[in-house]
Amino acid sequence: MINSVMIALWVGATSLGATIPERDVQHQERVFQTHWGTEFEWRFDALPTQGGVSTERIPYSGYIYPDRSGGTISAMRAYDRSFHGGVSRAAAWEDWDNNRYQQPVTEAGGVLRRRQVTRIAIPAWHGHCNGWAAAAIRHAEPQRSVTRNGVVFSPATIKGLLAELYIYNGYEDLSGSSRLISAPLLHAVVANWIGRGSHPLGLEADPGEERWNYPAYAFNSSSQRLNDRQVEVRMTLVYARDSRGEYQESPRLRGSRTFHYRLDLNERGEIMGGAFYRTSSRVAMLWLPLHPRPPGTEGHRRGNPHLDVDEVLSIWRDSVPEETRRHWLVVDPAPQDRYVVDSEVEGLIPLAYGPPEEAGETEDGNPDRDEELVLEETGQESAT
Repeated sequence: MINSVMIALWVGATSLGATIPERDVQHQERVFQTHWGTEFEWRFDALPTQGGVSTERIPYSGYIYPDRSGGTISAMRAYDRSFHGGVSRAAAWEDWDNNRYQQPVTEAGGVLRRRQVTRIAIPAWHGHCNGWAAAAIRHAEPQRSVTRNGVVFSPATIKGLLAELYIYNGYEDLSGSSRLISAPLLHAVVANWIGRGSHPLGLEADPGEERWNYPAYAFNSSSQRLNDRQVEVRMTLVYARDSRGEYQESPRLRGSRTFHYRLDLNERGEIMGGAFYRTSSRVAMLWLPLHPRPPGTEGHRRGNPHLDVDEVLSIWRDSVPEETRRHWLVVDPAPQDRYVVDSEVEGLIPLAYGPPEEAGETEDGNPDRDEELVLEETGQESAT
């Protein structure tokens, strides 16, 4: 564990980059310990240089459900027919929610669309990308239709229900207290969660007003020692891209971002700080989706109040073979999705499933060094 004395010493020993604030160190360690039952690893040489999920665990490419196109209203209408006797409740709430964040939008206008016109409207980028990203991380893609109260929910409709369920649900922000996630935290979080845990993370990819979220699931990196306290790293982070519509069987669309940064280490080889080179990609944040709480309760205050969590998850479970669900391990699972893991499984296992020894009976379950470094800003609120 990195202590405050060591952080203070390291701040005085270097004038480049930024040191990880102690509150960010403690937050990462607390969250990781909570969900994995083991310590967060800060030693650079002890961290994997690549990692990711198995092929069958790759998150599906889903639709962002643009608010201008009604968001998830089609899935909400099916839900209303099944559970509300056809009365528009979930759909009416979705329609209201889509329109409540209108703001001045400047677009091409006029008869020939040759002049800029500003009007109050829904921004084109508003949608459910974070809802899809969370759902794709936590749930295997629906494979078969499910009937409830005489209404058929196709795989595409079920994906819409899941995106709506997660759009306002709680998450753990792993990006630290800087305005954008810093280089040392990016490396440590990715290498621990995706590398050691083979667990996808939410990626808010584009710093700025527009917020685009994706499920990140794999990475690889290369490094070169600059001296005994500094390492130069190039990392490529892989994520599932969104599709242009909702499919019964989603295409597998892949995206990636490449980062170039320097890490500062202490005498024990632990990551203490660092900075991005100016040619590096930057992202806003990394986040961990948590299991859905009932809308209107702590952790899900703004969720659709006419959508029942247990009903939606029950529909999803019936749409996916149990064998697939049994191997779709995530941290913080709903109680019905907790399984005993096979004691032969290597690597980290989410704490909710129990350590292997307590499982009992198993169930078949040459970087350029002349680029300028970007000094990190600390002490600011992270993007949300």
